[in-house]
Amino acid sequence: VQLVESGGGLVQPGGSLRLSCAASEFAFSAWTMTWVRQPPGKGLEWVSSIFGQDKINYADSVKGRFTISRDNAKNTVYLQMNSLKPEDTAMYYCTRGWTTLDYWGQGTQVTVSS
Repeated sequence: VQLVESGGGLVQPGGSLRLSCAASEFAFSAWTMTWVRQPPGKGLEWVSSIFGQDKINYADSVKGRFTISRDNAKNTVYLQMNSLKPEDTAMYYCTRGWTTLDYWGQGTQVTVSS
């Protein structure tokens, strides 16, 4: 199993970023995919999960601002992040699973700062 995130960077408050996670070596379409983040000096925080297009969940802190999606033909899951806030600053990880997150990517850093 391989999960490779990309798309992080430095953005001003109110800006947008789109994270991507390219998955390989497993049956991607059969799995729930989850984004988790870790702010500096804090613990892990669940952000969003997707199974089918109608099975999507968001943390209250990102609801209405973030959109998770997936392209099963490309084995890729995305996280579109709009109206970013400084408190969104974190390392963002792509993970496989829902109640158990058994594989993790290396993470991509998102920094929201003016």
